[in-house]
Parts: sequence; C-alpha cells; structure tokens
Amino acid sequence: MTTPLVQVEDLTIDFGTVRAVDRLSFTLEAGAALGVVGESGSGKSASASALLGLHRGTGARVTGTVRVAGTDVGAADDAELRRLRGAKAAMVFQDPLSSLDPYYTVGDQIAEVYRVHNSVSRRAARARAVEVLDRVGIPDAARRARSRPHEFSGGMRQRALIAMALACEPRLIVADEPTTALDVTVQAQILDLLHDLRRETGMGLLLVTHDVGVAAESVDDVLVMQHGRAVERGPVAEVLGAPRQPYTRELLASVPRVDEKRAGVPGPRTATEAGPLIEAVGLRREFGRGAGRVTAVDGVSLTVHAGETLGIVGESGSGKTTLGRMLVRLIDPTAGRLRYGGTDIGSLPERELRPFRRELQMVFQDPVASLNPRRSIGESVADPLRAAGETDEARIRDRVRELLERVGLDAGRYERHPHEFSGGQRQRIGIARVLAAEPKLIVCDEPVSALDVTTQAQVISLLAELQRELGIGLVFIAHDLAVVRQVSDRVAVMRQGRIVEQGVADDVYGSPRDPYTRQLLAAVPALDPVRAAARRAARRELAAA
Repeated sequence: MTTPLVQVEDLTIDFGTVRAVDRLSFTLEAGAALGVVGESGSGKSASASALLGLHRGTGARVTGTVRVAGTDVGAADDAELRRLRGAKAAMVFQDPLSSLDPYYTVGDQIAEVYRVHNSVSRRAARARAVEVLDRVGIPDAARRARSRPHEFSGGMRQRALIAMALACEPRLIVADEPTTALDVTVQAQILDLLHDLRRETGMGLLLVTHDVGVAAESVDDVLVMQHGRAVERGPVAEVLGAPRQPYTRELLASVPRVDEKRAGVPGPRTATEAGPLIEAVGLRREFGRGAGRVTAVDGVSLTVHAGETLGIVGESGSGKTTLGRMLVRLIDPTAGRLRYGGTDIGSLPERELRPFRRELQMVFQDPVASLNPRRSIGESVADPLRAAGETDEARIRDRVRELLERVGLDAGRYERHPHEFSGGQRQRIGIARVLAAEPKLIVCDEPVSALDVTTQAQVISLLAELQRELGIGLVFIAHDLAVVRQVSDRVAVMRQGRIVEQGVADDVYGSPRDPYTRQLLAAVPALDPVRAAARRAARRELAAA
C-alpha cells in the first residue's frame, strides 16, 4: 500500500483565542487533486499554509500531524522545511504581486528559486526559468523572462507564479484562491493549465477556493469546511450533485448560475414615457496625450430607468469601470453627452454639478479604500448627511443608526472601526453610506467580487430589496457573468471600450449574438464535472485549431 502524498491528522490551529482549524484530518494521494471549499473564515487557507509550515514563527499554535512527501512538517527543522518548500511542495497564492519582487525580472526570480534547490550555474537557472515560463504559456518566454512583474497582466503574473512553483518539479502544488481576481476567460486558462500540468507531470494539487464552480472544473475530490472543521468530503460529482450535509446544500444554493433566469420582479418601474433616469450618448474617454493616448471608453450609448438594473460585463481593461465613473461624473467625459433626468450633466462645471452629487452615488469593489480606518463606521456613514448641511448631531446619529440597521448591521456598533468588520459587513457599511445621500442612481463597481458565495448572495439580496423599496436605478458592473445575470434586467457586454452587445438579460444570455459574448459564457465554470470536462476539451481543440 502506497503512502499518501499528504497526510493530515487532527490538525488544530489557534491564533490567540481564535481557533481557525479544529481537528482536521484528510489525505491526498500522489497525482490526485483535492478542492478545499468554504466561506471566508472557514479555515481553508490556514490549513493549506500548514502543509508548508508557513505558520512557524507567526505566533500561531499548531498541533496535530502534517506529513507532506515524506516530511513531518511539524517536527522538521528549518533546513528540512527549506528543502520541502519549492523542491517537494510549492504554493501559488491569490495575489501574485505580493509574491513577486517588483525590482527584479520575473526570469531572475524563478532562476533564484531553482538555484536554491539545485547546484547549477546562473546560465542554467535562467534557461530553466525560460523553459517553465514557456511551459505555462507565456508567449516569447525568452524575452518576457526579462520583464518585471508590473509589465505582465494579471493572468500572466499568475502563470509566472505557477512557473516558479514548477521550476523544481515539486510533487505537490498548493494553490490558494489562484483565480479569484481574474476574468472568466483568464480563469478558465489557468484552470486548464493546472489540469494539464497535473496530467502531464503526475503532481498532486490541493486547490483552496470559495468558488464551488472552480472546484468542479479542477479537482477529483472536494473537502467542504465550516468554522475550521470538515463537514463533508467525497468525489466532486457526488458532493456537488447530491450533497449530504445542510451546509454544503446551503453553499451550493448560493452559487449564481448563468443558466438561471432572474427570479421575481426587482422593483417598481418608472414609466418609459417619463424618460430614462440617465442616458449616455456616444460617451468617450481618453487618457494621456499624443502617441501615448489611450481610449478607455469609445462611443458608448445606454440608458437606465428608475427601478431598473443594467448589468455591465467585460474583462479587465474593457472600460467598464471608467464608464461607471463617468456615469456619476467622478470622471469627466472626453466627448459625448450624459443626461440625468433630462439635464445634460456631462459638461457641467463642478459648481453647477454639485446639486446632482447626492443623487448619483457609487459603491466600490473595496470598501476599505473608501472608509477611513481611523474613524468609526458611524462617522463615515454620517459624512453625506453633514455634507448636505445637517447639523443636528442627535438627528445625524439617529439616521445613521437607522441606516446601519437597514443594511443588516447592529446599530450598537456605531463606534467600531472598519477593521473590526468582515468583508461582507464592510460592503454593507459602504452601501449604508451611499444610502445616506438618498440617491436616485447607484453605480456598483464589482461590489461582490472579493466575497464568498454566501456573502455575495446576501449583498445582492440587500441591493435588490433596497431597489424594490426605493425605486433606485442600479448599474451593476462585474466580470462575473453569473452574478450579473442574477441581478440584471438588461445587460451590456463591453470589449475594448465599446459595447458589443446589449439587450434584455434573458436574450443576451439565452441567445448571444456576438462571438465575444459567447466566448465569455463558455468560460464560466460549470458545477457539473462531466460538463466541465467536455468544455475543457472543447477549449483545448479551439486553442489547437
């Protein structure tokens, strides 16, 4: 009987008084792939880090047994751990920029990892770096090896991290949320790459993800975690097709699907005879000057009515965020017209635009960036009230408490600071702050992209509820097509600054006309492993054609 590549027995990890992992046990055979799924705080990333002994020296208390490729991680000395990391097991993190040194070329960084574990010359190490960069699909690898990380796109940086992990031919790759920040087409490429590498090299894969669809695309078995414990484990088709545990069923029920129509009527509609709430005609935005000028948005026309949600989808660099910022006049259009309530606001100077500011609001992807860490969340939510001229502190405080409760937060946490809240709670705080201005139009820019599926579902449900009650017009910007389908009445698909397809959501998703829309839909992860394998094969044939 062969020894498993990974053996974890009664792993327990405590951070002070917080138990992150509680008596977790599992095995992973050589060449197999295990997906560890769960919400934020479930302990999945802490468990993955323990496989490489990354908690050592952090103050975390780790007990239990972890064996990886024959190494007892807990008992290993520092020299043994260094030999394990990179040579036998390697880790690919969610954010490649945090793992790559901005001052050194990508090739030199991979070569350095190779030289740590192999007695070879610099020339041989650089040649190895080019070899693995080529293997992970970096075009013109010899030239791009001399590039620095900022010269790579997000997908290319993630490929570079995988190349670094492959340099020493490890027996195990631990991938912690490797596709979370990527577009669906790039995500599909990375998942296909990991699948092909595992098939060709026989390496084992432990994939940590909050996206159940990503797990369905990539692994043989699934381990579902909640509150630091394993609640269900089994073949991916069984766990996703017929989950036994209530938590697993709840997790799957929260996953948005591109093949499901939006349920129910979102809210009150303003009669179209009254005209659109906001209308863009030939909107254009350029950045830079002369030869370096870049057109981010090129001739976009659209409308949004009160009580309606327009979803805008597209890959990174498609211009969707720039468009969203123009709609609320955070960015001035270079050309075109922008009408709000019949008034042309596209060219208004700031002084004349001020009366419209409260009614045009934006919810950002990262609420931390828009909340002052030194101020209480209550004071941040109160800012729009004070900006509107409210001076009665008692009325301000009562209104803020009302808004916090309205978005599902405890009003008693008024004096708490942003770092004391979870990601989903911080997004609710951002929504409360926007609501304080009593807006008529809200542009939501990737508001749930960093959240796990159950928290995503809660925030989306909150936005829909607010829209029903208040008749707000919503523009929902996202690269996740399944999320956009769940929330939108109409959808606009953007590519390279232009809208390539626009229409009723059911029509765009059910019968896409533009090849780019079809390409995006084909890249969305499927929850059915059999269907996922068929689509992977189809993508491979298309790439080879």
